[in-house]
Amino acid sequence: MNDVYLRPEATSLAEACTVAGYDTGYIGKWHIDGHGRSAFIPRSRRQGFDYWKVIECTHNYNRSAYYGDQNVKRTWTGYDAAAQTRDAQKYIRDHAKGKPFLLMLSWGPPHNPYQTAPKKYRDMFPDASAIRLRPNVPARSRRGARRDLQGYYAHGAALDKCVGDLLGTLDECGIADETLFVFTSDHGDMLGSQGMVRKQKPWDESIRVPLLLRYPGVLGKKGKVIDMPISTPDLMPTLLGLSGVPVPKSVEGKDFSPVLRGEAPADNQAALISCAAPFGEWKRSRGGKEYRGVRTRRYTYVRDLKGPWLLYDNQADPHQMTNLVGNKAHAETQARLETLLAAKLKATGDRFAPGDVYIKKWGYKVDKGGTVPYRS
Repeated sequence: MNDVYLRPEATSLAEACTVAGYDTGYIGKWHIDGHGRSAFIPRSRRQGFDYWKVIECTHNYNRSAYYGDQNVKRTWTGYDAAAQTRDAQKYIRDHAKGKPFLLMLSWGPPHNPYQTAPKKYRDMFPDASAIRLRPNVPARSRRGARRDLQGYYAHGAALDKCVGDLLGTLDECGIADETLFVFTSDHGDMLGSQGMVRKQKPWDESIRVPLLLRYPGVLGKKGKVIDMPISTPDLMPTLLGLSGVPVPKSVEGKDFSPVLRGEAPADNQAALISCAAPFGEWKRSRGGKEYRGVRTRRYTYVRDLKGPWLLYDNQADPHQMTNLVGNKAHAETQARLETLLAAKLKATGDRFAPGDVYIKKWGYKVDKGGTVPYRS
């Protein structure tokens, strides 16, 4: 759910790295403080990060605010992703010869609004009608999807430049080989696929995100693709494992650094996917609902509170256009995935209750659309 507070009881990535002797920094969008999207975030709620230029949440990418250590709101100059990248480059230069460091740079785009990238990047995609769509975008959604993608790609092109600038700074400082560089995201975007937009949905366009790692001194300079689902809780232990930092006992995910190093085969695990309570752009009036599911290498299986909902063979049907739930020819596969999902839920202590149960349990105040009201 949006605009809720991440409690500080568990050891965070920054806290684990601090104990190991790292400097830590965070630049950009935070969105886990839950005290108002424009509110100052004191050091006690920063999950262990030291250097700090952050706003809880904004989508005004050309007049984006942030706070440092003091309760004084400042504004990034121009397009915020570019300005934040320049600040990250300075941080890298300032820390390249000192202690090891953890720096997280959290850009807002390519999240909507899509049409707000700098003009030179929007000009790279002048003709929306020429944009190719995935075959699972229905006719009624094609015009809007092309328009959204036109801006989405412009933001993406701007971020490509930012990534290149960061990698160039690592080279300039002579620390590229010894630096673990990670590019990932918190969610995808349907962008018209299945006739839907935005996040929260269980289809691949929403749940699958990029996960690119560059660490020449440890992983080598020759790239490789590892076809293995990995869940968000696995990121922290895997990154700590690659960095030689002890993984805190409170961490629930799995350390897959041996797989990345080539010391162990890729796992056949499944990633757990879920929507605890629908809200916002996918509230109940728009078809939003609770679900739990698993995404394996080959299959996606999802159930809602009424029972099995979706089953896709992503190898035979990569655009997820044929729902196989209840198909007798796939009954054995559905039963196996149901067992796998049940085991995942048991392991995580998730009894898959209606969303209202969790909202009440954690004391959230939500509006009729299931959204936690936020203060601007």
